Amino acid sequence: MSVTEIKAVNNEADNNDFRSDWTAEEVLAIHDMPLMDLLYKAQTIHRKYHEDNTVQLASLLSIKTGACPEDCKYCPQSAHYAKKTGLKKEPLLPVAEVLEKAQIAKDAGASRFCMGAAWRHVKDGPQFDNVIKMVEGVTEMGMEACVTLGMINQDQADRLKEAGLKAYNHNLDTSPEFYEKIITTRTYQERLDTLECVRKSGVTICSGGIIGMGESTHDRARMLQILANLDPQPESVPINALVPVKGTPMGDREPVEPIEMVRMMATARITMPKTRVRLSAGRTSFSRETQILCLMAGANSIFYGDKLLTTDNNDTTDDLSLIEEAGLKTA
Repeated sequence: MSVTEIKAVNNEADNNDFRSDWTAEEVLAIHDMPLMDLLYKAQTIHRKYHEDNTVQLASLLSIKTGACPEDCKYCPQSAHYAKKTGLKKEPLLPVAEVLEKAQIAKDAGASRFCMGAAWRHVKDGPQFDNVIKMVEGVTEMGMEACVTLGMINQDQADRLKEAGLKAYNHNLDTSPEFYEKIITTRTYQERLDTLECVRKSGVTICSGGIIGMGESTHDRARMLQILANLDPQPESVPINALVPVKGTPMGDREPVEPIEMVRMMATARITMPKTRVRLSAGRTSFSRETQILCLMAGANSIFYGDKLLTTDNNDTTDDLSLIEEAGLKTA
């Protein structure tokens, strides 16, 4: 076989890894594979498209906390549950304070800085202008700037792009079928519309979901199916394990079983080969071994820092120790 023929075969194999016509049943079949086979397949695809043994550290800061009008049943920032959770409303942080925290995160090894505001929809005006300044400042530091601000329109997405925004986070959370059981104040289509605005602006998409809310494995497969069938696929997919917060309707749910998280990481990697799969909320309940398995299954980013918006996260020293123990290096 000639060199040209070999390249043609390899290119065809590469193309077969990328699809935008997944069915939920196909995704579920991958998810439910024998664990050793699932890990082998995920690791094979991961090594094919990503630099070996690297993990990105992303830091997340709540720049405006609480009093969100949405009724997401997992979220302590919802105004609907504020009396029970005791979470106090805090105004948008000053630009200088946010940039100071971004510098601290960079010095600690983070290469992406994510800023989250508890809004249903971004409103034009002084606050959004300040978010633009935050994005510009983080970008000037040489970090990837990411924001999650709720729903945005096309003009706002374009402004964020002009400011240097690298990524916009807007999670689908779960399947369309289970969605109404956790959120009633925003439709699934509105989430997809926001992602469309982000894509048209040229900003990359960060969108994933949460497991452990009472959904079925079919719901999990449906969520990954929808994400994988976006064309192009999201550049970043965070997978979160529910962190039950007392006072929210989901405050008494049992923790996610570790292997369930591993299976989600592997399935996301197989269905979205080039996507950066992020091991996100809920890591505090997982052992070091579980987290290493998640990285082996195709995760190549973790949220890094002692807080994820308002919930606790792993200690940064422990994370660096974990990365070293696993023989990984930061990207």
